[in-house]
Amino acid sequence: MNTDLSPEATEYGRQATRALAAAGGDTLVQRAEEAPEHREKLVAPVLAELGAWELDVRGSADELQAAAALCRAAGHWAVAYPVAERLSRPPDLDADGLLVVADAVPAGPVAGLDLRWVAVTLHGTRSRAVAVPDGAGPRDSAFVTGLDLTRTDRAGSADAALGLVLPVWTLLGMLDRAMDLTRGHVGTRTQFGRPLAAFQGVRFQLTDAEVERAGLEMLAKYTLWSLSATPADALADALALRLAALEAARTVFRVAHQLHGAFGFCDEAVLSWLSRYSRPVRRLPLGLSATRDRLAALVRHGGLPGLFDDGGEKNFS
Repeated sequence: MNTDLSPEATEYGRQATRALAAAGGDTLVQRAEEAPEHREKLVAPVLAELGAWELDVRGSADELQAAAALCRAAGHWAVAYPVAERLSRPPDLDADGLLVVADAVPAGPVAGLDLRWVAVTLHGTRSRAVAVPDGAGPRDSAFVTGLDLTRTDRAGSADAALGLVLPVWTLLGMLDRAMDLTRGHVGTRTQFGRPLAAFQGVRFQLTDAEVERAGLEMLAKYTLWSLSATPADALADALALRLAALEAARTVFRVAHQLHGAFGFCDEAVLSWLSRYSRPVRRLPLGLSATRDRLAALVRHGGLPGLFDDGGEKNFS
């Protein structure tokens, strides 16, 4: 088992990061918030030029890795566009994107986009989804809006797994950037005549956050492999990845905001945009506690399969 991204996927991610930087970088999310009607035009042409919509994420492990690298690049710039959701679109339905939704109060970060959506629950129920505008501005909603669903079938188990995994790669890109920004901040700001990074307590906090981020990266790579190699376990692995991502995000953003201080909540700070636009990924379809409960229910009798699974029954009750 090799969980490292292929050199081609890694290079594709670099090119995507550069292309989004050339298109505006950190200003992309700010411009989208200022003029929500233009957010499609800000990002979609760049992604089309990169060949994003031509990636066969379900049929090719290499192209699935490239899609993950693209989502990570979008997260690096906090792009206010449902990149992962569009890459996850089901091949057997005429749709532009896929949204994993909760059984109650379905919602997605799709406000103001003239696209065709399919929604899928964690039980595999698929529906046609239409955004229901609620009048909330993007500053408060981060473009999340309610959905009106029309059920189609129950053939979406594989859709749900993929639709959980790719947004985590977007969140991973956000955590990468949050750590980079925080290291830069504590390296340049001084207190009592010394850089903040020189204080032992600061170094301990950064280490805790980096351990969480690095662990999430390793698990995200494993789960990509699992989607292709062990599809029967894909949903459990995807939920385990989401749980790890939410726990890592809680730690990384807590440390980043603590070390930035009040400045980290100001619009002048990139961190404030990252944390604000991480909310849709962190809250939808389920938050931390609900994700933990759903995963526990799914693996209660068999546990999670893995490298050290002995084949015996595990009981998590």
